[in-house]
Amino acid sequence: MSDIISYDDFKKVELKTAKIESAERVEGSDKLIKLKLNLGKADLPAGRQVIAGIGKKYEPENLVGKTIVIVANLEPRNLMGLESQGMLLAASNETEGPVLLTTMENIDSGSEIR
Repeated sequence: MSDIISYDDFKKVELKTAKIESAERVEGSDKLIKLKLNLGKADLPAGRQVIAGIGKKYEPENLVGKTIVIVANLEPRNLMGLESQGMLLAASNETEGPVLLTTMENIDSGSEIR
């Protein structure tokens, strides 16, 4: 069973929509893809870079233009010498995954998920 967190703890997590502007494989890895994300006007001036372990399931060229869900306020982390400035959300189970969480309709980049 998962640990229970308080509502106040959950409110600390900033879930936002992000549009994938570019995607490319990380050299030396068959799993990692470097994504350049647009989180709208309030984001970093040059957009956001996220390194994700989705390369065995997704081809980079098929990701461009998709709107995904990310954790926007996660502490940056280095993966293979590249800074990841967030984490995308994906579902998985014993037989399938990762499956990216996307939106059913168009919505502005940087929209808050509640």
